[in-house]
Amino acid sequence: MLNIWLIAKREYLERVRAKSFLLMTILIPLLMGGLVYGAALANGRSGSNLHIAVVTPDRQFGLDLESELENTKRVDSNSDGEGTKQGFRKVDVVSPPASDTRAVLNDEIKNRQLDGYIWVTPSATPHTRPTFEWVSKSKADILTPSLLGQGIRTTLTREGLGNLGMQPTDVDSLLKPVDLVTEDKDAAFASVYALFFLMYFVILFYGMNVARSIIEEKTSRIFEVLLATIRPEELMAGKVLGVGAVGLTQIGIWIVAGLLVTKFGLLAAGVSFSITPVQVGFFILFFLLGYLLYSSVAAALGAMTSSEQELQQMNMFLMLPLIACSLVILRVVRDADGAVATAFSFFPFCTPLIMYVRIAVHQPPAWQIALSIAGLILTILAVLWFASRIYRVGILMYGKKPNLPEILRWLKYS
Repeated sequence: MLNIWLIAKREYLERVRAKSFLLMTILIPLLMGGLVYGAALANGRSGSNLHIAVVTPDRQFGLDLESELENTKRVDSNSDGEGTKQGFRKVDVVSPPASDTRAVLNDEIKNRQLDGYIWVTPSATPHTRPTFEWVSKSKADILTPSLLGQGIRTTLTREGLGNLGMQPTDVDSLLKPVDLVTEDKDAAFASVYALFFLMYFVILFYGMNVARSIIEEKTSRIFEVLLATIRPEELMAGKVLGVGAVGLTQIGIWIVAGLLVTKFGLLAAGVSFSITPVQVGFFILFFLLGYLLYSSVAAALGAMTSSEQELQQMNMFLMLPLIACSLVILRVVRDADGAVATAFSFFPFCTPLIMYVRIAVHQPPAWQIALSIAGLILTILAVLWFASRIYRVGILMYGKKPNLPEILRWLKYS
């Protein structure tokens, strides 16, 4: 234990005293906070300034749609309860269309005089909806078609109710948007995502730091000196614990800073976070378990490789489970008790991230949490056993990258 403590202390102090640690501790929260703040500020203050045209043989429908679209409001409320109008700056009605109308409108889009147009084609059969075609200068715009579809549906509904004899005031009252009173979900959503990606980044970054440290010491041949007095298992344990303590220190600073910022109301632009002591406790627990798992794999990868280039080729073993977690995070947030969320939370390499998100969103039964932690601990022990056997042979191997039969032979060495 003394040897492990000395190695861990050396790894910890060497990294904490480095200028890069201070820069990362300060710059990463600033960059993440700046991105969140900027995105919230941009989304909260920027309205849609689109200039579009509606081409339809039915002029009255075109005028009704123009009125509906220019008054369309998608309200994004901020912390003061105020909203910003998300609508259309100008809607031109072209009715009836001429033979060259489409060509003229396409030229206006090309010359940036128009953002897009809706082409309405009447249905060939009565009592059926016409066909609506949206042509836009932006091929990747997915928000505007949603607003247009909402406006068209509202206009058609308004006309249909008017044809049935309803008064315009009754129609307006019926189609008035519903103000749904909910809890403050934005703060919880922001905190879950922020801590998820924070854990994602720190586990991957410090796990790879273990591998890079091993490669550096292999390149400098310092292992040959250290192994004269220290066993390989002790060296690996000290390195993993020391680097992990650095990550835990950095996370502790970030969490305390985040809590202080939230408490004293220093967040602006409607950005707020909701972090409970239970979330902080589970975050630290799952970070430690996730770090032990991934750093053990990283130590084995570092021992098997002799250069940074070889390590880059093999780091997909670390990244694939983390990437899988990021791909299903939306599904987990929407349905924390669903089959996908449950299955991923019991897969050991995804447990630290997915089970933490499930706990933060809607705490699952206690037996599921205990079972996932037990499975994760057993996996860590198995990976540590495997990694230690790879490590004690691989750190003295130089030259070509070992193949699978050679790795299997390493496992048999006493």
